[in-house]
Amino acid sequence: MDAFYASVEQRDDPTLQGQPVAVGGRPESRGVVAAASYEARTFGVKSAMSMARALRLCPNLKIVKPNFHRYREISSQVFNMYRSVTPLVEPLSLDEAYLDVT
Repeated sequence: MDAFYASVEQRDDPTLQGQPVAVGGRPESRGVVAAASYEARTFGVKSAMSMARALRLCPNLKIVKPNFHRYREISSQVFNMYRSVTPLVEPLSLDEAYLDVT
């Protein structure tokens, strides 16, 4: 699932929908982008980029502190949907999995 953390934040906070969002650390503390919304990506913001650089590329960037507990909750719901399609689900991370649907 691409931009998973940012998508969860936009889903949970309607004021972030349609806005450039980066989930990650604060720029003043050498934070990095963990996930960037599609809106932020249009400005060149990418995962693993320093948040300071992301803000230079996108001055209106909304920075959201990660909420890994919430991401695990949503990931669990998504993986349950996968398992309703096939029992052969191999998780790789919170937002990645292989599914055998052959």
